[in-house]
Amino acid sequence: MSAAVLAVGVALSVPAGPAAAAAGGSGRVVTHPQAVTATQRQAVLDYWTPARIAALTEPSSDNPPRSGPDGAPWTGSATLSRTVGRLFFTDHGEDASCTATVVDSANRSTVVTAGHCVNSTNLIGEDNQWAANEMFVPGFKDGRAPYGKFVGRLGVADATWLENDGQSTLKYDDYDQAFVVLNTDSQGRRVQDVAGAAQRIGFDRPGDGRAYAFGYPRAASDPARAGLPEYIGDRLAFCAGSTREDPGTADFPEPKGEWGVACVMGGGSSGGPRIAAFDPATGLGTVVGDNTYGAFFHSTGAVCEDSDDPDCTRYLVGPQFSSKVTRPLYEAAQHAH
Repeated sequence: MSAAVLAVGVALSVPAGPAAAAAGGSGRVVTHPQAVTATQRQAVLDYWTPARIAALTEPSSDNPPRSGPDGAPWTGSATLSRTVGRLFFTDHGEDASCTATVVDSANRSTVVTAGHCVNSTNLIGEDNQWAANEMFVPGFKDGRAPYGKFVGRLGVADATWLENDGQSTLKYDDYDQAFVVLNTDSQGRRVQDVAGAAQRIGFDRPGDGRAYAFGYPRAASDPARAGLPEYIGDRLAFCAGSTREDPGTADFPEPKGEWGVACVMGGGSSGGPRIAAFDPATGLGTVVGDNTYGAFFHSTGAVCEDSDDPDCTRYLVGPQFSSKVTRPLYEAAQHAH
């Protein structure tokens, strides 16, 4: 499968979360209760010990710092850092992490991420399960939670994504997007209130143009940058540049609307935002898509069949948010309590 997802986990056996999904919203929206009671919320917080979180941090390296538009640590506006965070969860008994973003919402408790960070199959495309132990940490840095920890209350995804077989990229990749409605933190505060800001969300925006991608990758496709703090899960990284649409390959064609920028961010950056009209000074913009997989292009713009070709550049791509798929999910999430 060419569209390899970008969540990363380690084998740690834990009890699975609730198996039954509750239909909600309208159309093809499906919602799933996560940690609802106070006891369930505390169990998730207790689950994510410093040791478990450290186990999802890759070893550092002696590589010298190296930055470029295709990958660099985010050292700009703190507002951006407060709205993007690391999303921890358990997938089929394995601990994993993705990236999620606080978006402006009626309940002030909604983050957007990738579908496979909320619901996924196993490695052979079977045994669909909802993620367990979902916890969002805005501004995560060096193992710390400067703005608190927020346990997931409700997962929101499209019913089509729940049918994903791990192989049919043309049919399912447009649906690799989801929302999580968060509980208040231990002090009763909502995530948007604690962050003091939220990113706008946009639907049906043009995919071409300049964009920023953010994430908490645990790997880098560039060996010279592997093991740096922004590529081991410890710090927020970003890429910026002109977007390109990925049509996929002959074996794994992609649906229209899969866009991204040149980027070395690897596993863990899934679910991170693709932001258009981003102002680095204010740290705010409009989330128009999410990171879901890597694609490779020749300098001519043609898709690379062989990713090892030295003329190929890696792009981090994902679905462009739409009124058809994304808006119903967002509406169900932002009005959930």
